[in-house]
Amino acid sequence: MTRRTLETLSFDNTYARLPQAFYARLNPTPFNAPPYPVHANRAAAELIDLDPAQLTRPEFTALFGGSALAPGMEPLAMLYSGHQFGVYVRQLGDGRAILLGEVKNDQGERWDLHLKGAGMTPFSRDGDGRAVLRSTIREYLCCTAMSGLGIPTTQALCLVGSDDKVYREQIETAAMLVRMAPSHVRFGTFETFYYRKQHDHLRTLADYVIAQHFPHLRDADDRYVRFFGEVVERTAKLIAQWQAVGWAHGVMNTDNMSILGLTLDYGPYGFMDDYDAGFICNHSDHNGRYAFNQQPYIGLWNLSCLAQALLSLADKDALKAGLDTYQPVFEREYLKLMRAKFGFIDERAEDDELIRDFLGLLQGSHADYTIALRELSTFSTADGATNEALREQFLNPDRFDEWAGRYRDRLRNERSYDDGRRDRMNRVNPKYVLRNYLAQTAIEKAQHKDFSEIDRLFTLLQDPFTDQPGMEAYALPPPNWGKHLAVSCSS
Repeated sequence: MTRRTLETLSFDNTYARLPQAFYARLNPTPFNAPPYPVHANRAAAELIDLDPAQLTRPEFTALFGGSALAPGMEPLAMLYSGHQFGVYVRQLGDGRAILLGEVKNDQGERWDLHLKGAGMTPFSRDGDGRAVLRSTIREYLCCTAMSGLGIPTTQALCLVGSDDKVYREQIETAAMLVRMAPSHVRFGTFETFYYRKQHDHLRTLADYVIAQHFPHLRDADDRYVRFFGEVVERTAKLIAQWQAVGWAHGVMNTDNMSILGLTLDYGPYGFMDDYDAGFICNHSDHNGRYAFNQQPYIGLWNLSCLAQALLSLADKDALKAGLDTYQPVFEREYLKLMRAKFGFIDERAEDDELIRDFLGLLQGSHADYTIALRELSTFSTADGATNEALREQFLNPDRFDEWAGRYRDRLRNERSYDDGRRDRMNRVNPKYVLRNYLAQTAIEKAQHKDFSEIDRLFTLLQDPFTDQPGMEAYALPPPNWGKHLAVSCSS
């Protein structure tokens, strides 16, 4: 692999070859106060063949703190629209982010580098175009957490801070984050040109996305239908992974849905502590539209918006047929993931009910989702075993005992061995997740320019399935102050 320096990092921007209607060209607005490094991601640097030694250079902070440009960058703010909380908003776009350009690595993979917090753009509406340290830390850490869990996500290359003041609910300091993804095209990008009745632009966009990211479909006569079908499948599998790990997005607007099936736009997200099917992680979501148990339905609803946007390119019935595959793909993927989390090897008809009943026990007992599933790996099928450590997490031990008897029978029927099952389950049930209170602790230290907790969490979350010495406290339930932290759309 070629190890590139900042001077040999080669940029392009194929999105800038699209018609002017797709974006607005502009450069980032530098901070007034000097930028300073907060953290950088070696693994993300390696995705673009950048030598990790470059991450500590002042030039790196200048380049990705909005103060400099590299050759080949053609900065632009991307246009898109979308349904926000179910209501169509005609024009959104990158209101505080700028696509710097693309880097192509030695494997031929292209990575967009997107600078969040880069200043006002023509799409900022009433916003100031800035991001705050608090929100960028949350996104930076959650990109790492999701990647460590094996969930498709955007990546974060680095986090750069400044003493510039930004006004949100209170005065905060500014920051910029470099987000990386093969593409930042969203469902809402397609919706823009559909609702504007600019069908030529819609076709141009679809052909561009297919050529760049679905090249196997490029010459197919039915490429738009098949493209939609693949987006449906990716989205269904993504949301199944969210549900299995107990994670809520918080703002599943169509402008926050990646056309590649990536977790995109981290705002008021949340990993569940106590299991609650109706968990609402977004303080601003007063009606619970994006509650945890609504995410599978919202995924389908958002895909129906995308299908509508493709009506000028593909047959309505064919698009509907693609949409009809969503639910079975989601259910099959979710059940496959949950079977693995419960240690099952075979597929049995009773699995769905057994899993749902366990989740019901968790909800009724306000038991911690992550801890309970991790503890489940210690379940003993031996005669007379009480599984007391797991049992004590439930308010009604008799109901747990009844469930445990069924679970024991299910495991014995497939001749499951406790030791082997424990190892399998610990590879899919994380010991560590990015609980909101952990992120908040890192934020509060960082606001005093102590970035040690960011680094500690960053390291921990890259390997969430392995017991890590000295990190036992990070696997405990949150303290009382950390159980109900308010996280809003400004987060």
